[in-house]
Amino acid sequence: MGHESFRPGITHFRCLGVGVGPANLSLASLLHSRPDVPNLFLDRKESFSWHDGQQIPGTTLQVSQFKDLVSLADPANPFSFLSYLHAKGRVYHFLNAQFEDVPRLEFRNYLAWASRRNENIVFGEGVREVGFDDGLGAFTVRTDRRELTAENVVIGVGSRPWVPPQGEGLLGPTQFHVADYLNAARDVGGKRVVVIGGGQSGAEAFLDLISRSGWDLPRRVSWISRRPNYLPIDDSPFTNDYYMPSHADYFYGLPRERRQSLNSSNLLTSDGISESTLREIYQTIYVHRFVEGNEDLVALHPGREVFDVSTGPLGGWEVCARHTGEAESTERFEADIVVWATGYRPAAMDFLAPLTGRLEHEGEELRVDEDYAVRWDGPADRRIFVQNGVRGQRGLADPNLSLNAWRSRRIADRLCGVRGDEQLASFIEWSSKAPQDERWSA
Repeated sequence: MGHESFRPGITHFRCLGVGVGPANLSLASLLHSRPDVPNLFLDRKESFSWHDGQQIPGTTLQVSQFKDLVSLADPANPFSFLSYLHAKGRVYHFLNAQFEDVPRLEFRNYLAWASRRNENIVFGEGVREVGFDDGLGAFTVRTDRRELTAENVVIGVGSRPWVPPQGEGLLGPTQFHVADYLNAARDVGGKRVVVIGGGQSGAEAFLDLISRSGWDLPRRVSWISRRPNYLPIDDSPFTNDYYMPSHADYFYGLPRERRQSLNSSNLLTSDGISESTLREIYQTIYVHRFVEGNEDLVALHPGREVFDVSTGPLGGWEVCARHTGEAESTERFEADIVVWATGYRPAAMDFLAPLTGRLEHEGEELRVDEDYAVRWDGPADRRIFVQNGVRGQRGLADPNLSLNAWRSRRIADRLCGVRGDEQLASFIEWSSKAPQDERWSA
């Protein structure tokens, strides 16, 4: 449940947050102990949610438990994952369980716990419009309940499920995005299912489908991916240096074309499949095919690009794909159910319409400075910050949990007019150093 209201009568804030996902929840947690920074965070949802439709049993995080809301920026903060475990009385049980990775549902419950503990967070109140009153020198925020003003606005509206045009107009009970998987994939027994998408979400849906038993087991599950194979996430030590603050700042200073190239070439550092998931899929296929003799259950088709989905000649769906490695090669898949595991895109920010023309853009993104503040034509001490919406400018870590707490700390410091201590830079020298580098000066 969300909080009913925030201190009746208060209508002006130093910081007003739009959206309460992990990004703004992190900032709200860091600001909770700062009475000198009056803040309010609003979300139109009635209560906290985080990928609730795809919390498939057994799925886990792909990042460390220390990459929670606050720990990497403020280890003593009472909104940490460890504080959550301690408050629930199960910190020893968690240690004894020896999880290799944190269960995703547990982390989701931790986030919800943090949102309930923070009286500066209000659910069930959507932001309709954000403008700026030059006379007042403040942002004007109209919600579906009241009018507010703020010196700074922080946007953390997150992402929305994305389906390519060939499937976008066909969504319904038998064709859906993996974001709706838990509710939509209940009745699959004896049916032909096609999963489209070769990332972690597609792998988890595929594994769940082939792990069912009895009358709940589909007749056939086909897994289609544009990638040349079902590729693992690169979680090696030096690769993870891409997810350090020093690299995020280095990345920000690069030319746009170079940033685009790095994001493309390093995609598997964030969007590959966990090796444990791949291993379980392979073992499950082995048992079906060689132990149980169910040879026709699984069909694996990497290196294919779906270009059309239409109603099948005998009902259901016909999925058409071309083999990316073979010219003029087209394959057709009959399906009763189609699952799109095709990722997410930044959510629309229509509430910024009154500021159209005053905000700078870089491509489809709002252009931000080194502290995630949007560049605009208004007063320098009045800012709009963007969280999770500038991957092209800040790198693959931007929508990832890895730098969540650091980015929030960067924004909080800007709000407070201070600069907190940074952790040591990477072992890797990302950029060339001038001869007068202070480390080599006498």
